[in-house]
Amino acid sequence: MAASMAHPALGSFNFVRKRAFDLIVLGPILLMAVPAMLLIAAAIRLCDGSPVLFRQTRVGMGGKPFELLKFRTMRAASDAAHREYTRRWIRQGRPFRSGKSAVYKITADPRITRLGAFLRRFSLDELPQLINVLRGEMSLVGPRPAIPYEAEMYKGWHRRRLDALPGLTGLWQVSGRNRLSFDEMARLDIEYIEHWSLARDLAILARTPRAVIEGDGR
Repeated sequence: MAASMAHPALGSFNFVRKRAFDLIVLGPILLMAVPAMLLIAAAIRLCDGSPVLFRQTRVGMGGKPFELLKFRTMRAASDAAHREYTRRWIRQGRPFRSGKSAVYKITADPRITRLGAFLRRFSLDELPQLINVLRGEMSLVGPRPAIPYEAEMYKGWHRRRLDALPGLTGLWQVSGRNRLSFDEMARLDIEYIEHWSLARDLAILARTPRAVIEGDGR
């Protein structure tokens, strides 16, 4: 697919509007999230030790790298399994098997701690990314932030998903995340950028809690 980006909706004026929207909505979200984040940090420190946060370089808007923050959910840092999963997802469109279902994610990863599995199930490990939003490195809604070695595998049209700030949630997260191939995800990201509106961001934010609870948000 060679999706057109001749007239993206997220030009300079709308980019400012989207950033202002993020900061306005972020305030009350942070007030609710900070107590939970403190409890999660204490639980990780008690159960699994330090570090509490997992820091990883991701590719942001325009290909600019930034440090993404998450709560640590794994015992050891090893990217080998994820690299292979990413290669299959992008280049071959091949899913993994989870029981009778085909899913585009790693299942039963032995590196994940018991507490980490719970945090991941409800996307609580991603709460520190609110700091990334506050810094202006991410948006509340946008494409999933890419890992550098993932971006290196992109076809030319895939890079159009880097024309917006990556998001804490996004259109693909509320559209059956684990059941979508990489090309399907990229098409959704490009379609979101081309047809962005504040109303659409609100709609995606409103749909996100249900997607997380039902399992599509992880």
